[in-house]
Amino acid sequence: MRAHRVVALLNPPQSPFELSCAGEVFGTAPHDEPPRYSFGICAEHPGSLSTTAGYVMVVDAGLEALEEADTVIVPGWQPAGAPAPPAVIAALRTAHRRGARIVAICTGAFVLAQAGLLDGRRTTTHWRDAARLAAAFPQLHIDQDVLFVDHGDVATSAGTGAGIDLCLHLVRSDHGSAYAAQIARNMVLPPHREGSQRQYAAQPAQPAPAKTDESLAPLLEWAVGRLGTRLTLARLAERAGLSSRTLARRFTEQLGTSPGQWLLNQRLDAARALLEQTDLPVEAIATRVGLTSAVNLRRRFRSHLGTTPGAYRRVFRHA
Repeated sequence: MRAHRVVALLNPPQSPFELSCAGEVFGTAPHDEPPRYSFGICAEHPGSLSTTAGYVMVVDAGLEALEEADTVIVPGWQPAGAPAPPAVIAALRTAHRRGARIVAICTGAFVLAQAGLLDGRRTTTHWRDAARLAAAFPQLHIDQDVLFVDHGDVATSAGTGAGIDLCLHLVRSDHGSAYAAQIARNMVLPPHREGSQRQYAAQPAQPAPAKTDESLAPLLEWAVGRLGTRLTLARLAERAGLSSRTLARRFTEQLGTSPGQWLLNQRLDAARALLEQTDLPVEAIATRVGLTSAVNLRRRFRSHLGTTPGAYRRVFRHA
């Protein structure tokens, strides 16, 4: 059986890690197994190619390598959103038309979008660059809550680590779960990760209050210290000396959200910290942050973070 040809299309400065995500999955075969993939690299201009790590790589092949590729991978693109050269766009479109699978890792999605390969489709990229991708290509449907999206002919991944998840998924689609599990075991990785990139995304900074005399800061500080108690809108309004309607309006104006949603976010953040830093049972954490029960905490985690408290703790538990 002919090996499936995988070619990574590089661009300076190239991220070595994103390239290695693809190289490790497709460039090595499990022990005592014949290689099912061949892996190579190419660039628009062969020769020396700078990297984000400060060293130089040597690339032997040019864009002609894409003419024989079964899968083409764009392992990131720096800076994100920078225009790809016309020759690169043309080569990707040609490869796609003849049936090659086109894959983007992280910011490589910008290049696929420039080539028109993602038009009208659901796609993803690193959570930090999702808004920029959506603004530049409004015809795309950006999904920030997944590790990868696979349409068969085109696939995209979230951040750099999610590139490994996508590559293992592609191996699973090509050759089954058992073969993909062997590769993952060699890499000392789970064959499939739970959840989405929401659990890794940094929490956005809260905007500064518009007026000092109307600042919610004292109320927010008071509420954060009492997350384990019953905090209703009426109780918050009474503490602030405002009507419930006025308080809700100020939350919207100053924080861009409702009191209820703000409280839920604070409780989830507090739960995340306790899962990372303590050995408290999930039931105790739920009570401490005001989510009343382990069942409710699990439901909220699944809904907002795409994972479970137990799975989150296994990933993020501090040593």
